[in-house]
Amino acid sequence: MEIKLSKNGSTGNIHLSGRFDTGTHHRFKEAFTPYLRDPSVELIDIYLTDVSYIDSAALGMLLLLREHASNLKKTVGLRAPNENVQKILDIANFQKLFTIS
Repeated sequence: MEIKLSKNGSTGNIHLSGRFDTGTHHRFKEAFTPYLRDPSVELIDIYLTDVSYIDSAALGMLLLLREHASNLKKTVGLRAPNENVQKILDIANFQKLFTIS
């Protein structure tokens, strides 16, 4: 998986591409941790357009990020999921936990 980071004001952006699965846990955590530590970041957006595969471990990683962010009064958004990823998010009822746009 490729991870690209950017920041726009109070929003930390994480652009993912490739397979988002159990093998990416460590790299994903390394990507979001600086945004959790940065007091100027209020929103962390995860861009999923270029994710070719997502498994249950990746869904768990998103939930873990949401929990950590919530404890710090931050929000996590899931952005631009492609059709296949959106189907998985729908099955997992992630629309009840995240803003997906």
